[in-house]
Amino acid sequence: MPRKFNFRALFAFLHDAGAAAATWWVGYCLRFNFDIPPSFVSAMIKTLVLVVPVQAVVFYCFGLYRGLWRYASLPDMRRIITSVAVAILAVALLLYMLRFNMGVPRSVIVTQPLLLVLIMCGSRVAYRSWKESRLYSATKDQGEPVLILGASDEAVMLVKELTKSQEWRAIGLLDDDPGKQGRLLHGVRVLGPLEELPRWASHFSISDAIIAMPSASRNERRRAIDLCNNAGLSVMTVPSYADLVSGNVTVSQIRKIEVEDLLGRDPVMLDTAGLHEFLSGQVVMVTGAGGSIGSELCRQIAGFRPSLLILFELNEFALYRLHEEFTANFAHIPVVGVIGDVKNRVRVQQVLQGYLPSVIFHAAAYKHVPLMEEVNAWEAVRNNVLGTYTVAQAAIASNVKKVVLISTDKAVNPTNVMGASKRLAEIVCQLFQFAGKTQFEMVRFGNVLGSTGSVIPKFQEQIAKGGPITVTHPDIIRYFMSIPEAAQLVLQAGCMGHGGEVFVMDMGEPTKIVDLAKEMIRLAGHSEDEIKIVYSGLRPGEKLFEELLADDETTVPSGHPKLRIAKSTRTDPVELNELHRWLEQSQDLSDDEVRRDLRRWVPEYFTTVKPKLKVV
Repeated sequence: MPRKFNFRALFAFLHDAGAAAATWWVGYCLRFNFDIPPSFVSAMIKTLVLVVPVQAVVFYCFGLYRGLWRYASLPDMRRIITSVAVAILAVALLLYMLRFNMGVPRSVIVTQPLLLVLIMCGSRVAYRSWKESRLYSATKDQGEPVLILGASDEAVMLVKELTKSQEWRAIGLLDDDPGKQGRLLHGVRVLGPLEELPRWASHFSISDAIIAMPSASRNERRRAIDLCNNAGLSVMTVPSYADLVSGNVTVSQIRKIEVEDLLGRDPVMLDTAGLHEFLSGQVVMVTGAGGSIGSELCRQIAGFRPSLLILFELNEFALYRLHEEFTANFAHIPVVGVIGDVKNRVRVQQVLQGYLPSVIFHAAAYKHVPLMEEVNAWEAVRNNVLGTYTVAQAAIASNVKKVVLISTDKAVNPTNVMGASKRLAEIVCQLFQFAGKTQFEMVRFGNVLGSTGSVIPKFQEQIAKGGPITVTHPDIIRYFMSIPEAAQLVLQAGCMGHGGEVFVMDMGEPTKIVDLAKEMIRLAGHSEDEIKIVYSGLRPGEKLFEELLADDETTVPSGHPKLRIAKSTRTDPVELNELHRWLEQSQDLSDDEVRRDLRRWVPEYFTTVKPKLKVV
């Protein structure tokens, strides 16, 4: 089928050819003060037959007619300038070779391209301004007025996008930088500092604000949110800095403020070169790949282009969903989905010897504290400790270069079975560090926002039902970080480790759970009178606060501002065989027997009084 004739491109071509002819004539007029001698008039007409075709051909070869004038931009202007420069050089050379230059003043060779650039660029800019002004005038009275907090590059992009929106209309920007205040950005003025938000909101009768500060620190974003809330404004935000950099979203995709924004942390700076060397072109395996941390690890790893990514998961549906996601979004990354249990020695060995991974991220674990504390204690120990033992032993046998264990802050001075089992998994890795050439790294961190079993989804469900919100204790506090940040720091720790280190993440300031509940109630548009908070009491094995380091541990810098290395005690390697016999015994242990034996392997483990539950 022949391509449809492009009338816009033809018009642009004729416009530029006409501009070339007109500016050639104007160049002569300027040279002779608009009184061109007859002899030069003849030379001008004669040379036009050469000048216009040559310049038109050059313009076409430079691709000036592939775009649309309504989207004219700086790259288009640079292309015009370059093509005009090449065209005038070609004209001058041909005039000299054909001896037509005798009637062409040198000043015309200089002035004609300058005039031509002005006309070609100016007409395109004028057309784009006209189109945008028409679009803006058609929608400016339809959108809701909104103030934008921040005058960053992202804010400027947002203002530009909002001029085309029928939903929002930017009235002004606020920024604390005195150098930006009073300036116009795409026709919208920077009115003043953020502190003046209530004044301007009242002046313009505005009820909405957009925070366009994706790269700002946590404290700066929190301050902006508080200013909006205190002014009684409905507050929205642009996507996070990480999302914008990834290219998955655009700045115009504004959304309501969520609790993650209140708890948000400063962006993680990664050793990108080191991670590329660590992961690019390597076979990488992630156990527990279908979980919240495991799946995010897989997404992060895919960005470094491994030669093969092994998704090892016991849950069939979780593996199916992740495999479908990678098929749709990471089609360039070879992926294999493997169903398997980390406690199954034969299956783990089969996978490792079949695919020969060089790096394993061991994220498979049971992590829910109350659920693992009663009835399921032995299963928690077997999955978390025996699973780690099996993976570690198979990794050494298959000459895996590095195994990275995902641990938890609950492994420090544990008061519950889950925490003690994760501390014992750390000990297993530390012991295997001496058993072969495989390097073992452990990474501890606290709660992650939005993960499976997180308190935030639970609070959201309770608010949706009209309350009440249940909090175990008014003084309970927890550390929080985002899933992407946790995954990034796990990768960074794995890249930096030399074997045997326990990396501790900088979790920032802890958050009181009751304050988190109050914030979520407020963000949902309710008051504490409407959504009550009730205290249910600490659950079995639950602490008021979590620690990141045991009492007998100290830390040293790791070279990364958000990671430190814990110098923890190690156990004699001869205990490995005895530990394995305990884990592989045929009989199931009761909860009390599990707690009794755990105290032997993890001396810092201590328990509180446990209620007796009847198993049904």
